[in-house]
Amino acid sequence: MTIVAEALRRVLHEAGIPGSEEVFRSLLGLCPALVADADVHVERVNSRVFRLSSAVAGGASVILKRLTPGVAERNELLIGRWLPAIGLPNAAPALLGTIGDRLDTAVWQVYEDLGPTVLEARCPDPAAVSAAVELIAQLHTRAASSPVLTECRVHLEDRGIGYFVSNVAAAIEALESLRPLEHTFSRAQRLVQDRLLERLDTLRASTPSRAQLMGELGGPDTLLHGDLWNINAIVVPTPTGPEVRFIDWDRAAVGPVSYDVSTFLYRFPPGERPWILRRYREAVHQSGWRLPEAADLNVLFETAECARYANRVIWPAAALINEGAESGHEELAQILGWFETLEPVLQQPGDSVA
Repeated sequence: MTIVAEALRRVLHEAGIPGSEEVFRSLLGLCPALVADADVHVERVNSRVFRLSSAVAGGASVILKRLTPGVAERNELLIGRWLPAIGLPNAAPALLGTIGDRLDTAVWQVYEDLGPTVLEARCPDPAAVSAAVELIAQLHTRAASSPVLTECRVHLEDRGIGYFVSNVAAAIEALESLRPLEHTFSRAQRLVQDRLLERLDTLRASTPSRAQLMGELGGPDTLLHGDLWNINAIVVPTPTGPEVRFIDWDRAAVGPVSYDVSTFLYRFPPGERPWILRRYREAVHQSGWRLPEAADLNVLFETAECARYANRVIWPAAALINEGAESGHEELAQILGWFETLEPVLQQPGDSVA
């Protein structure tokens, strides 16, 4: 076994992932120059993402990502068909190849490495943020009017009002299923459960008004990145200024732009959001789109964020039911905190900024 193969084996073993030999053999064909290098660093980025990089200055570097077969198939369609079809082949990193798993429970995908420079949110660079916003606007406006959206609907989940309704209902059901276990909970744990249920019941009651607003002002469905955190925007310097490309398209979906835009704006301090949204308004205006006023946008953005929060309730509640995992109580308390500190994306006159 070569030095590179041994390094890969060690890192994957530490992550509890089998099959390093198969992965290495496939890498020999996909990026022979890299794996033939005697001095390659293997870095664990997170539980399922790894970076292989040459120690030689200017040497090759790739990202190795472990996915379920379904997500891997969607990524192949996105990068190989959908993004090129709307004229945005460079919106995502190039997919160099897919490596099968002998147990067919997971696959590996090998991507070009765009580098470690993510979009800064706390002290944002206006040029880099503007480049990201322009790419978001191009994705949304081009996909909305493209025939490829029909194919996207077949393979991707919907993030419209149905996502809000189903997640709120599932979260309520998950919390209600904890009732038989309440005698084992502390007073504080029961209080968290009750307060979450109150929040979710209020959200459920608001569904008709939210659905009406989304239907009237939500705009057309389009292809969504689905996870537009700033850390999924990689800044690539060029002679003409920063360019931005998006990684981690695993949650790509179809739905209204408010889902993506709310995710993106919530990552930035309140004082930065108005000008960022203004850039997005200007960018989509070129395609004839008109966004709603701030008050209506706040409701649309909140609907998307609360749907995401509700979705997060389901899993720790299930862990408590199925495994008795005490960490579920901590996660539910954290989610309650998100609900209780949630503020409008756009501050209106009279609103306070925490």
